[in-house]
Amino acid sequence: MATSAGAQPGIQLMAAPIAPPSQQESAGLVSKLTALERSRGIPADYSFRISGQHPGVVGQKITRAQHTFKGLRVFGSESVVVTNSAGEIVSSSVSDRRPGLVPSAAATPVDMTPALTSEQAIDVAVRSVSPRGVHRWTPSAELLLYPIMKTVRVASAAGKPEAELNALDVQEVVERHELAYYVQTRMAQDGKPYYYDTVVNAKTGAIIAQWQALQTAIGQGKSQYNGVVPISTSQSGAMFQMLDATRGTGGKFGGMAITNANHSSSNNPNPGSVYTNSTNDWGDGLQYTGGSTTDANGQTAAVNALWGLMNTYDTNKNVLGWQSLDGNNTSTYIAVHVDKDYDNAFYDDSCRCMYIGDGSFFYSLGSIDVIGHEMSHGVTAATADLVYAGESGGLNESNSDIGGDMVEAYARAGGTGNVVPATGNDWMTGKEISKSGEPLRWMYKPSKDGSSPDAWNSSLKNLDVHYSSGPNNRMFYFLSQGSNADPASDYYSKYLVKQPAAMSGIGNDKAYRIWFKALTTKFTSSTNYADARNKVLASAQELYGANSKEAIAVKRAYAAINVGADIDESGGDGGGDATELVVNGGFEDGTSGWRGTTSTIGSLPGQPAHEGTRFAWMGGKGRKTTQTLSQAVTIPAEAASAELSFALHVDSADTTDTAHDTLTVTVRGSLGRVLRTLSTYSNVDAADGYKIRSFDLSEFKGRQVTLHFAMRENASLKTSFVLDKVSLLAK
Repeated sequence: MATSAGAQPGIQLMAAPIAPPSQQESAGLVSKLTALERSRGIPADYSFRISGQHPGVVGQKITRAQHTFKGLRVFGSESVVVTNSAGEIVSSSVSDRRPGLVPSAAATPVDMTPALTSEQAIDVAVRSVSPRGVHRWTPSAELLLYPIMKTVRVASAAGKPEAELNALDVQEVVERHELAYYVQTRMAQDGKPYYYDTVVNAKTGAIIAQWQALQTAIGQGKSQYNGVVPISTSQSGAMFQMLDATRGTGGKFGGMAITNANHSSSNNPNPGSVYTNSTNDWGDGLQYTGGSTTDANGQTAAVNALWGLMNTYDTNKNVLGWQSLDGNNTSTYIAVHVDKDYDNAFYDDSCRCMYIGDGSFFYSLGSIDVIGHEMSHGVTAATADLVYAGESGGLNESNSDIGGDMVEAYARAGGTGNVVPATGNDWMTGKEISKSGEPLRWMYKPSKDGSSPDAWNSSLKNLDVHYSSGPNNRMFYFLSQGSNADPASDYYSKYLVKQPAAMSGIGNDKAYRIWFKALTTKFTSSTNYADARNKVLASAQELYGANSKEAIAVKRAYAAINVGADIDESGGDGGGDATELVVNGGFEDGTSGWRGTTSTIGSLPGQPAHEGTRFAWMGGKGRKTTQTLSQAVTIPAEAASAELSFALHVDSADTTDTAHDTLTVTVRGSLGRVLRTLSTYSNVDAADGYKIRSFDLSEFKGRQVTLHFAMRENASLKTSFVLDKVSLLAK
């Protein structure tokens, strides 16, 4: 029996890049998901469609499964499913907006026959966006069900004044569903890109919703912003080129590359060819003056871009194990010198690339945080794909601001190591490119720009996404750096009302790990601020423990922007704003509260507890054995959420890749019927130390259910499943 506590909490190695799921693999996962739904009584009209897959921590995969109804996708309704090497579901995060499965004001079924063709829907979108625009990419139209959402108050906030509402006082519910076309147009007109997503009513041709989709804002090189920097180039014959074959594979150029757009029109920029030079000494470190794009002065923009791209890649790979933008190490490129005096830099997911202008009001837009920002849009597009409007759009922009600042911190410290340095970033976006010295955004005090709010309010979803990002940027600053108790300080929050008044931060590295895990394994395209808070908290609990200082910091950081209630930092049980529903979850009171094979509970040599001195040691016999532990709980109907977590250490003498010994975790009804299988763990999951597992049980609000742990060991090599710190928090 291993006694190691394992690697440092939060440091989790990522699996190698993986190929897109095969038809057979996708069908297998869909079959498992639908089987779980059928066991819960959900009829055959509902199914899933696999939309993407990425590597998780070693031995795991992250799959995004869109929800369908009668064969059509339901917009913004999806599951993020983490599976182990045996293909078993480890955890899932769900945003459910399917007709008939969520409260809806419309009882009548949706007519599934469109009156418009897809071509007609595209025409409607084009006329509304840019009638004279030129298509950069072929437009598309997908027939789907679009949920019309409305905001309602939870019962406990019914009488609250509007100005006093907290983000957890309201929830988004489905009012009705419309048959619609989701139209994506990528056009340009008069030197300006017009990238829009438009939802067109498939019956009437009316526009239901619309939002902007353009996501903006080892040789030696002289960078304009960073002095002499090392850049990774390659040699071709007697020439050197800005092609980094050590970072990424495939893509347009076979590696990370910087190309010369050479003033190609921003209407339809041509990335041009990869930069070449007769020596491996590039740039002059000065702002581009408008002459040649290939001489030393013209090369400086390319140096800026390559150094920024290298450090963005290295930050995510070396710190998080995430390779390139999609996690699968697919190469990208940046084209510089777009148009003339062009005051923009943008990420284009159609080519998974970035374009940079030379600036007029701004300096060249290739500063390290701007590149980190734009490339982080690529990570979002490959994972959560947060809809670029409303609160989800603000979180999309905030993720890019966060990514830009973390890349800046990593790069300023030399761009090496497996942690994000504690200092080096300035918590301001775009300060270096500004000729006035004023940044585009202040992360620690968003309202300094005159437009961004410092905290959540009920009208946040109506703002431009570059402004609705403000509160989450401030949350991340507080999570990393802490706050100040002085009301006159830029780092003060009036919503922090518990002790101490100045909350403690956990540093850049831990804050980024928590945020990135939530983005890639839990966020869905429709995640809003309240949902983000719960999923960031779950990520902190999985990485560092349910009642850890990191989890408490997440609660306080979100409370600081009016999302959730503040708690004392001492934490007590760490719950603060939550009610613990499990009795004796740490087993410190012996068998109290538990039924089944309670002889597994105790304190035994050879195995430390996750916390305290006791645990439940299931299995480890090396013979055919069946053991169970269960506890009935009642989840309050008025709870905003219910989160189950537990610490699990799997240790096995069976080192094969086949699951022989298993621990299955289910939620059961009053008669013992399985309502939901949460996960099955096996000898394949063996690893040093405890891992925190968590699951959203909000679907069982208002019900009494039984948490059930069932261990089955075969007659061969032994496997131990050690369980501790079982917690079900209702908030």
